[in-house]
Amino acid sequence: MAVNQRVNIFDVANQAGVAPSTVSRVLNGSSKVSDSTRARVQLAIELLDFRPSRIASGLSKGRVANVAIIAPYLTRPSVVARVDGALEVFDKRGYQTVLYSAGTPAQASEYVERLMDRHESLGVLVISLPLTEPQLLGFRKSGVELSLVDSYASGVVNVHIDNVRGGWLAADHLIKVGHRRIGIVGDIDNNFHKFRSSQERIYGFTKRLLEEGISLDSSLIRIGKHSPIEGRRMAEELLVRKAPPTALFATSDTHAIGILAALEGLGLSAPDDCAVVGFDDLEVARLLDLSTVRQPLVTSGTVGAERLCDLLEGKSPEPKGLKLDLELVARASTMGKVGVVLGSK
Repeated sequence: MAVNQRVNIFDVANQAGVAPSTVSRVLNGSSKVSDSTRARVQLAIELLDFRPSRIASGLSKGRVANVAIIAPYLTRPSVVARVDGALEVFDKRGYQTVLYSAGTPAQASEYVERLMDRHESLGVLVISLPLTEPQLLGFRKSGVELSLVDSYASGVVNVHIDNVRGGWLAADHLIKVGHRRIGIVGDIDNNFHKFRSSQERIYGFTKRLLEEGISLDSSLIRIGKHSPIEGRRMAEELLVRKAPPTALFATSDTHAIGILAALEGLGLSAPDDCAVVGFDDLEVARLLDLSTVRQPLVTSGTVGAERLCDLLEGKSPEPKGLKLDLELVARASTMGKVGVVLGSK
């Protein structure tokens, strides 16, 4: 029989009519297997031309111990927070974890294709990386369990937020504290990863302005790369205008940090000269007293990992799609010295 790289320990177990854990015991040379059972397993291995994977030994404990996490931009604090939440869960529940950083289209395709093989991992947590329909189909056919974080796919276990709602909360806050001439500093949505989060947040922000009868001046919108330096550059362009905005909404805390730096560099301050609202509630946002839309970054990684573990252990998480709540945290950058959580869900 030709070598089949897709043959796994479960195929051998089915062929031999035994449990996967029994196959693992045979592979590990355990004495707790009868001679007849051992012979059946060895015959199945020969018939299927099975090559034991590096994770097969984990089945002697009743389950495979390896899972994988694939995520883009591992240097971004928001991604790091989600990964940290997931790793803590996998560690507590006894799973070893392999982490894949997908920074380019080629890497993403290579890693996703590799992880469709149960020899690599029995479960995959995908963070902030939308998958294509062919990729989703590939995971279903391979039997590899899948859990998505910060992404959505019909029929697949996923954890996500409502970015439109988040933008709406940011605008609602700025309106309530008296602002009407508001600018936006947004992220370029990465076409490779098909992110639309910045667009969705801007849409929700604009929607709330229109509800209040406020028109958004398109000349007060700047879109650029995801970095504080870029955020500072774009903010400076807006702040030196003859009629600058009285408030700025940044679709990420990363850009909001750049806005605060621009204000300081120009001898201005928030909120006296320009109020600032970000999005994420990174740890640094709290240190800088930045008002922001808080999304549960660590929790999303924790919940996504918990749901993947449940799948691997025979449970079926419901509902498949889980939307986590958002809240507007008002701090000094919009409220002076008084800060409070103003909105939720």
